[in-house]
Amino acid sequence: MKSILKSMTLLFSLLLISCGGKEEKKEGFSVDRSKATEQSSETPSVTDAVPASKRIILEEKGVGQIKEITLDPQIDTEMAAAGEAIFKSNCTACHKIDKRFIGPSPKGILERRSPEWIMNMILDPKLMTEEDRCAKDLLIEFNGAAMANQNLTVEETRSILEYFRTL
Repeated sequence: MKSILKSMTLLFSLLLISCGGKEEKKEGFSVDRSKATEQSSETPSVTDAVPASKRIILEEKGVGQIKEITLDPQIDTEMAAAGEAIFKSNCTACHKIDKRFIGPSPKGILERRSPEWIMNMILDPKLMTEEDRCAKDLLIEFNGAAMANQNLTVEETRSILEYFRTL
């Protein structure tokens, strides 16, 4: 009986020693709390304070083949109608005119983005989300739902841009 009691006491003591200590250890995962505290005390930049979908970046042209566009003050109604048809057939699965959906609403987009940025985003969304800061932030804001490349021509994309001018 005494040997069983001694064995149990020894076993219990070993168990306490092996679990003891205040050092937090987890296999395969560690947190450097000094860095976490350091990062959280940094103040976010102005662009981080505003969601990407609301951010105004009219001076940026994005990344891609469109470098410069001059928009006629008068809206080309034929081009806008063609753009509306393209938008309705290719884009409405993810974009709604009056509300946020899988992707942002295009309504008022020309008040927040340059025409070049919009066209570059439509023409090559993968390149934009890899290299453009705002496009990267939009991808994060919309839960990683990447915009599909619709393989549109520059002319078709320009028609969509003209349609956006009517919204």
